[in-house]
Amino acid sequence: MIDELSMSKDAPNTVNSETSAIWQNHISIPDTPEGFTLRTTYPTNENGAEVMLECWEAGSAEPIHSHPGDDMTVVIEGRMEIQFFTKTDSGLVKDGEVLILNKGDTGYIKAGRIHDAKYVEECKLVYVHDKAFGFTAE
Repeated sequence: MIDELSMSKDAPNTVNSETSAIWQNHISIPDTPEGFTLRTTYPTNENGAEVMLECWEAGSAEPIHSHPGDDMTVVIEGRMEIQFFTKTDSGLVKDGEVLILNKGDTGYIKAGRIHDAKYVEECKLVYVHDKAFGFTAE
């Protein structure tokens, strides 16, 4: 697992599988094995998660943006890069080194964290967003 903890100088923005809202609001379902919980999807569950299967062409990119909830990206195929940014009085400045996610890696981004995404290779991703997905251009 790769999280932004080692990539950021701004500790309050870090998130991982233990702290991400993605892994909260799980419930038990009757007639299922003991120890099993789940979190269903939004909008049928207002506390659910929104899940997307994404395909990105090599060389494509997302502009600098943020999301209203924590997100988790699992790279099924390909390679991508994420650069974090911080707002200053003079505009956006890069925050840390580029985070590289390869096939099999999982990356977490905290709600409101400003970032971009570049798809170095053709990518297939599983993207999970805490509650309803949102995209805010920065």
